[in-house]
Amino acid sequence: MDTLEQALHSARAQVMADLTARDVADPGIVSIVEDAVVHRRWWVEQWPEGASYVAGLVAQDVQDALLEKYGRWPLCSVCHDGDPHALQVEPELGPDPHWVCTKAVVAVSPVGKLPPA
Repeated sequence: MDTLEQALHSARAQVMADLTARDVADPGIVSIVEDAVVHRRWWVEQWPEGASYVAGLVAQDVQDALLEKYGRWPLCSVCHDGDPHALQVEPELGPDPHWVCTKAVVAVSPVGKLPPA
């Protein structure tokens, strides 16, 4: 398997692991992940040096699509007071993406290792 395919399969697996951890991996949401992977396949074919960024980008794409259709995801499990809010992927474009609570300014977990809520 070439580097492009490895990066795409890894990104899909990481995002699916996070969706499963938060118990939201139903068939409709799996289709959203597949769409994000297809979109990022084209992106990384155009910029092969960006293969290490694909997991974070797929996670952000899925998060954006879920916001439009279902609401905020993944909800922060660090903050227990105030309004529920979603974690963000940082860096926005870089390797080793993490889910981060921007309110508490703390890294919650790497993408793909999100703990259950």
